[in-house]
Amino acid sequence: MFASCADPSLLSGLDWLACYLTSGKHLDFYRSFGTVLILLAVTAPVALAFGFAGALAARSQLGLVSILGRGYMAMVRGVPDIVFFLFFVIALDQGIEWLTHQVRCPDWTEPIRNGLEFRVCPQAKVPPGAAPQSVHSLYGFGLAVVTFAIVFGAFAANVLLGAMNAVPRAQIETALAYGMSERQATRRVLIPQMWIYALPGLSNLWLILIKATPLLFLLGVRDVVYWARELGGSKTSAYEYPHPDWRLYYFLGLLVFYLLMTRISELVLARISARLSRGQATMAGEAMRKAGATA
Repeated sequence: MFASCADPSLLSGLDWLACYLTSGKHLDFYRSFGTVLILLAVTAPVALAFGFAGALAARSQLGLVSILGRGYMAMVRGVPDIVFFLFFVIALDQGIEWLTHQVRCPDWTEPIRNGLEFRVCPQAKVPPGAAPQSVHSLYGFGLAVVTFAIVFGAFAANVLLGAMNAVPRAQIETALAYGMSERQATRRVLIPQMWIYALPGLSNLWLILIKATPLLFLLGVRDVVYWARELGGSKTSAYEYPHPDWRLYYFLGLLVFYLLMTRISELVLARISARLSRGQATMAGEAMRKAGATA
């Protein structure tokens, strides 16, 4: 903030607007867009890893492993996202503190749970109560990443399982006939060819993940929705620049941001799809082959 912005009551016109848009709370608002982008960049590969593990587990010939993989997909996909987000984060947080409590406070005699109250010894608090705010924010963000990854990993597992089943079985049998083991055939034949079948479903999941980032607000992370509501409202203690209710304009700005994210994603995904379709026995691959033959 500029030195001239120290007393908002002395400002007017463009000076007031410049100070308003460069206040500390607005800088937090601008940084929250980076929080959303970092969440997407971290969650997407983690969720894909969860999905990959779930799909391979569901295809396993070991009965227990297959049940675990299919159970993971069915259970998470069957629970409404908002319920999972509200419940799982609390359960995960308390589970971490409970395990830490068992290690650090084995002589604790008071009950950990007393009615609705959950209380562990001070040494078991995660993060510690004396930790800086940045540590608490990073911990909350980490819980959010894990929660998003588990939820979207279950949907990704279902998409990847369908893509693996779409690869012609004859190709796997040919690889086995040439002396490959089942694991080698999966790694060298099945996985490289499944992506063209998985991409449409994964593309939809990516767009849904973008739209789901406002759920960060439910997880206690101060994201773009939180700041748009706080800064746009006419009655708030978030800043010293009172104004009428401007939430409409703030949320219109978020609308433009998410539409731009969606459009950029569609362009990138279209190029990836074109790249994966080359040489594949799909409609897109045949169209590219015919176009090259007539050129």
